[in-house]
Amino acid sequence: MKWLILAPLIIAGSFLAGATSATENTAPANAAEGPSKVEIIERDGKFQLLRNGQPYAIKGAGIDHADLELFAASGGNSFRTWAVDDGALPAKELLDRAHALGLTVSLCLEFAPERVGFDYNDPVAVAKQKEETRARVLANKDHPALLTWFIGNELNFDYTNSKVYDAVNDVAEMIKELDPNHPVTTTIAGFDKRAVKDIQERAPALDFVSFQLYADLANLPKYLKKARFKKPYFVTEWGAVGHWEVHKTKWGAPVEQTSSEKAAHYADSYLKVLEPFGDQAIGNYVFLWGQKQERTSTWYGMFTEDGARTEAVDVMHFIWTGRWPANRAPRISRIQLNGKNPYEGIYLWRGKSYDAEVVIVDYDKDTIEYRWEVRRESRAKEIGGDTEAIPELVQGVVGTSSTPKIKVTAPDEKGAYRLFVYAYDGQGNAAHSNTPFYVK
Repeated sequence: MKWLILAPLIIAGSFLAGATSATENTAPANAAEGPSKVEIIERDGKFQLLRNGQPYAIKGAGIDHADLELFAASGGNSFRTWAVDDGALPAKELLDRAHALGLTVSLCLEFAPERVGFDYNDPVAVAKQKEETRARVLANKDHPALLTWFIGNELNFDYTNSKVYDAVNDVAEMIKELDPNHPVTTTIAGFDKRAVKDIQERAPALDFVSFQLYADLANLPKYLKKARFKKPYFVTEWGAVGHWEVHKTKWGAPVEQTSSEKAAHYADSYLKVLEPFGDQAIGNYVFLWGQKQERTSTWYGMFTEDGARTEAVDVMHFIWTGRWPANRAPRISRIQLNGKNPYEGIYLWRGKSYDAEVVIVDYDKDTIEYRWEVRRESRAKEIGGDTEAIPELVQGVVGTSSTPKIKVTAPDEKGAYRLFVYAYDGQGNAAHSNTPFYVK
C-alpha cells in the first residue's frame, strides 16, 4: 500500500523561536468608554502600531460571527470583519462582544467592487456610497474596541477603472476628518502591481496598505523588495493554499490539502514571512476563524462545519501563546482510494466497490470516531469568496462503520465526486481529508 507520509508539523526549535516573539506584552483593551487612540509610528525605518500610546502586536484572525470566547482563550486579541451592516451580526453587537473580551476589531466598510457592476464613472452612485460610508463611520467611530478601518475588500479583483481608488482616497480623507483616532487602509487581492501603483498615486490619504495572499504569501517579501515598497502594511487574509493555486485533476477538480498539511502551511507562512518582517508587516489576520463553503466545506475554515477545531487552531494557539492547547487535534494522512492518492487521478467504475483508508495519529491517544461521506464535485464558479451552493450529498455509497478503512461504492451516475473523511477525538477536535474521483 502506498501512503503519503504524515510530514512533521514543525521543526521544534525554529517554531519555538518564532512563538517567543509572538507572546510579547500587548496593550490591554481600553476599559474606559470612548475611543482608543491608534496610530502608526516610524523610527529608523521601522514601523510600529500603537494603541493608547503602547505597542500593540496584533494576534489576529478573520471572524464574522464565530466563537469569540475560544478565540480570546487561544491568545487572539484582534479580529477583522468584511462588513458593517451586512455582516452575520450588527457591528455594534460585535464590537460590544469584542470589548467585553478585551479584543479589538478592524472594521471593514462596505465598498462596492467594480466586478459586481458598480460604476466608478457614475458620480451620483459614488456620492451615495460615500454618504452610506459616512453613516457607518459615525455610528461606530467612538467604540473602544475599534482598531482600524478597512475601505472595502479586494477592490482590485478584476477591476479596470482606476477611479475606484480616487473614491477610496476621498472616503479616507472623510474618515480622517470624522475620526482622527483610527488608521485607514484598503485590502488588495494578491500583490497586484497595478493596484499598488494606483493606490500610491491616487490614494495617499490611506495610512497603510493591506495585502491578502495564500500560497503566494511566500513571495511577498520578494515582491515588496522589487517594488521598493517601504511603507507599513497588514496581511489581512492568509492561511490555506488557495483553490486556484493547487494541482487539478484531468477533469478540473482542485486537490485540497489535508487539515494536517494546512496546519504545517500556516506555521510555515508565519515563520518565514510574517514574523521575520515585523518591522513593515505590523499586523495580520489569519483566515478563517470559522467555516465556510468555498469549493469545499473544509478548504478555508479552521473549524469543521459542526464546530470542531482542526490543527490550524492548535498552530495559531501556539503562535499566540507560546504553548500548545491542553488537548490537540488529530493528525491525518491523505485518503487512499483504490490504492491511489488524488495526484494520480482516481477513476472508478459505477456500481463497483473500492477500499478507502486513512491514517490517524492522535497526540493524546484519544478514541477516534470517523465520518465518511461522498458529495458531488462543486460546480461553483464564484470568485472573491462569494457565497457558493453546498454540493449534493450522495446517499448509500459509503460504509456506516466508524473506522479508518471502509468500502466505497461508486455512484451510479457518471461524473465528478469527492470523498471526505472526518476524524473526531471526542474532545472537540477533528482532522479531515478528501479526495476527488471520477466515475466512468
